[in-house]
Amino acid sequence: MRLCAALAACTLIAMTSASRASADEVRIDSGVIEGRPADAHGVRAFLGIPFAAPPVGELRWKSPQPVAPWEGVRKAVEFGPRPMQAHIYDDMVFRDDGPSEDCLYLNVWTPAASAGEKLPVMVWIFGGGYQAGGTSEPRQDGAHLATRGVIVVSMNYRLGIFGFFSHPALSAESGHGSGNYGLMDQTAALRWVRDNIAAFGGDPANVTLFGESAGSYSVSVQMATPTARGLFARAIGESGSLVGTRRYPAHVRSLADAEKEGTDFARSVGASSLAGLRSVDGAKLLEASRKGAKFHWGVVVDGEVLPEDVHSIYASGRQARVPLLAGWNADESRVYAVFGDKRPTAASFMGEVRAKYGAIAGDVLRLYPAATDEEAVRSAGDLEGDRFIISSTWTWVQYQEKTGVPVYRYLFSRHIPIPDGTMINGSLATSDDTGAPHAGEIPYVFHNLAANPAIQWQPADWDLSDAIETYWTNFARTGNPNGKGVPEWPRYTEKDGYPVLHLDTVIRAMPEEHRARHAFWNDGPDASAAHRSSDD
Repeated sequence: MRLCAALAACTLIAMTSASRASADEVRIDSGVIEGRPADAHGVRAFLGIPFAAPPVGELRWKSPQPVAPWEGVRKAVEFGPRPMQAHIYDDMVFRDDGPSEDCLYLNVWTPAASAGEKLPVMVWIFGGGYQAGGTSEPRQDGAHLATRGVIVVSMNYRLGIFGFFSHPALSAESGHGSGNYGLMDQTAALRWVRDNIAAFGGDPANVTLFGESAGSYSVSVQMATPTARGLFARAIGESGSLVGTRRYPAHVRSLADAEKEGTDFARSVGASSLAGLRSVDGAKLLEASRKGAKFHWGVVVDGEVLPEDVHSIYASGRQARVPLLAGWNADESRVYAVFGDKRPTAASFMGEVRAKYGAIAGDVLRLYPAATDEEAVRSAGDLEGDRFIISSTWTWVQYQEKTGVPVYRYLFSRHIPIPDGTMINGSLATSDDTGAPHAGEIPYVFHNLAANPAIQWQPADWDLSDAIETYWTNFARTGNPNGKGVPEWPRYTEKDGYPVLHLDTVIRAMPEEHRARHAFWNDGPDASAAHRSSDD
C-alpha cells in the first residue's frame, strides 16, 4: 500500500510539474521560452524575449537581423538590458541590469491561459526623445492593463547615435539610405508579434500600436512607412507626432543633412572608415555623440522607412487608414522651458514673442494674450506646449479624420497632485507647472500610480485610471473606446463640432477649444527667418 501511495504521489508531482511547464512555457519561432508563473490576476509575464539578433559588431547600424534559434528552454523572467543612453531624465527608473548595445528584447504580459484565445494585442512604444527610455520602467509595466483582457507587448529599440546615425558609407552598404535603425527595430517587433503572438493567446489580426511622446512620434511614423503596412489594425498616440505643422515642421532630417552630420561625427572620433566606426567602444561612441549641441540624432528621410517626409505622406492621404485615438495633456510644456528660472511677466512675455517671431508676433500675441502677469504665465506655457508637441498632434488628428476612419480625440486635464520639488520630466516641479504635465497620463493608462509614491494620489486618480484603461482597451478590442461603465466618447468629426473627451475627475465630452491656435501653425510656410532660426 505504501508503494502504491508513493507511486501515486510521484505521478501527481509529475503531472503538476508538466501542467506548470505547459502553462509557463511557450514555443515561439526561435525556441521555447519559460516566463513567470501567473500572478494573482492570472496574468503571465514573459520578459526579455529577443526579437532580433544583438546589433553589435558588424551588425551595428544595420537593419535588425533574425534571432539565432536556441536549444532547450530559455528563461524569460527578467527584463533585457535597456538601450545605450546617457542619464538624461531623473524621473526615469529602470528595473533592468543597465544599458547595452545588445538591447533588442521585448516583453509580453498575457491573461490567456492557453493559445487559441485570440485576445486583442496592444504594442507599446516608450518615449524619451529618441535619446532615453526602456521597457523596464515601473510606470509602464503591462501587468495590470492585461487584466482587462488584452495582451500587452513592449519593446526596446535603439536610441541616439546607435539608432539614428547616417553616413554615406552606410547608405552605400544598404543600397538606399541610412539611419532610422530604431524605427526599423519597432517594425521588427511588430513582425515578431505577427508571427508569434498567437502562441500567447493573441490575435495577430487585432493589434493596436500605442505610445507616448517619442513613442507617439513613432506611432505616426509606423502609420506612414510602407514597411509596417498591415502589421497593426489601430493606433493610439499620446502627445506627439512627426507630422508637424506647415509653419513649424517636425524635425525630420534630410538624408543629405544626416549624412553630412554623420561624416562630421566620424571625423570627430578619428574614424576614417565604416569598420573603424564599428570598432569604437560603445561607451566612447555615446559620450562623443553627446558633446555640445552639434549633433542631433533623430528621424531621417532615408528612402526606405520614409520615402519622403512624414507631413507629405499624410497630406496626400498615403498613411495607414486605421482608426486613431489621440490627444495630449493640458500642460505639456513647463513655463520655464522658455524663461529659464524667471517667472514671465506680461512685459517679458510680449518682448520674448516679438523678438522670437518677428513679422508674425502680432498674430501670436492675439492667440496667446498677456494682458496681465498671470495671463502671461498661462500663455507662455500654452505657446511652448503648442509649439513643442500639441499642434503637431492636432495636425495628425486632422489628416487622419479626413480619411473617413474613426478618430477619437482626448485632453488629459487632471491636475495631478504633485508636491513642489517632485521630479517630473527631468525637472523639479513648481506650483506654476505641475498641472497635467507631459507624460503625466502614462501611469493612469497602465494603472501604475503606485509606481510614484511621492505623488499624493487621491481616490479620484484611481477612478480616472480605471476609466482610461477601459477606454484604451475597448478601443483595442473593437476600434471604439465606448462601453459599459464609462461616459460616452463621441467620434471626432466636423459635423459634431469636433468633440473632445476631457479626462479629469469629471469625464465629459466638450467642443474643441483653441482650434484657431492650432490652425494658425498650419497656415502657410515658415513666416520669417527669425522664426526659423529660433528652432535650430
